[in-house]
Amino acid sequence: MKFSIGDKVVLKRTGEEGRVTAFIDKQLIEVEVNGTAFPVYLEEVDHPYLRWFTEKTVVKKKPLPAEQIPVEKPLARPQRLARGVYLSFIPVFRMVDMEEMATHVKVYLLNELPVNVRFSYDVRVKESSVFMHEGSLHAFGNLYLHTIEYQDMNDQPRFNWELTDVQNEDNGEEAGTLRIKPAKLFGHISDVLAGKSPSFDYCLIDSFGPKKDEPQPVSTPVVRRSVVEPVTTRNIESPVHELDLHIEQLVSNTRGLTNAEIIQIQLSTLQRYVHLAIVHRQERMVVIHGLGKGKLRDEVHAVLKKVPEVARYKNEWSGKYGFGATEVWFRYI
Repeated sequence: MKFSIGDKVVLKRTGEEGRVTAFIDKQLIEVEVNGTAFPVYLEEVDHPYLRWFTEKTVVKKKPLPAEQIPVEKPLARPQRLARGVYLSFIPVFRMVDMEEMATHVKVYLLNELPVNVRFSYDVRVKESSVFMHEGSLHAFGNLYLHTIEYQDMNDQPRFNWELTDVQNEDNGEEAGTLRIKPAKLFGHISDVLAGKSPSFDYCLIDSFGPKKDEPQPVSTPVVRRSVVEPVTTRNIESPVHELDLHIEQLVSNTRGLTNAEIIQIQLSTLQRYVHLAIVHRQERMVVIHGLGKGKLRDEVHAVLKKVPEVARYKNEWSGKYGFGATEVWFRYI
C-alpha cells in the first residue's frame, strides 16, 4: 500500500491514528502519533478511511421494559369425597412358562375419610398371627402394611381390624374381620391380569357411627369379632379321600382361562383339601392329576413337599388310575 509524507494512517494493532513523517526504507516508515514519532512496518498501518467505511455505527438501544407476566390465581383444590376406609390388595406376578402367575400380594390401608383414624390390624393364617400393626392414619392418607404370599391367600386368612375416629370421641369404635374366598380371589387376579385394575379393594367402613350402648348386628362386610365363629371341624368343608384335579371337575366353564390360571385353580384346590384332610386327621388320600406332560404332577408334588404333615407320597402305576394319580399318607404327632 502506498503512502506519502503527511498522509493520515491508523495503527492496526492499537487503532490509533497518526501521520507519516518520513520514509526509512522500503518496509519501514516513520509515524507520528500524539507528538511522538517512531518507526512502523508498512504492513502494520492502514489508511483510516477504510475503517471509516467498514465500521458500523453501534446504536445503543434502550432496554425494553420487562414483560409483565400476569400472576395466575391459585386454583381452589377440589374437595375430596368421603368414601370410607379400605383394605387394598396389589398382586405381584412372576413369569412361569411364559405366563404370569401371582406369587405375593401387597396390602395397603386406605383412609378415604376427612378425619384422622387410629387402627389396629392383625392377620391370621390357620389360627396363627402372621402380621400385626397399630398406628394412626391422617385424613385421605394411605399406608403400606405388609406383603403376604399368594399361597397363604388361598388359605383364606382372617384380616382382623379395629378403627377409631381420633377427632370425634362421640363416634364409636368399628371392628370386623375380612376373609376372601379362593373363587373370589381368583376372580380378582383374573381382573388384574386382564388390565381392568392394578388392585382390588374391600371397604371396611363407609363412615363412623355414634357410640352404642348395646352391640348391634352389623351387616357384611363389617362383622363384629363377637359373632365370628372359630374354625372347627363343625363349620368347614368335609374332607375327601379322592381328589380329582381335572379342571372340568373344578369349574363349570374354562373358556378364556390361560394355562397358568388353570394350574392356579388346581393348586388352590389341592391346598384347601390337604388342609381339610389334616384338620380331620385323615390317614390317606389320592390326588388325581392325570398324565399329560407331567406339569401338574410336578406342581402337586412340590406342594406336598412343603406340608409337614405329609409323611410320604408316591406316583406308581395302578389298575384304576394308571400313572395319573399320586397316593398321599399323613402323619400326626
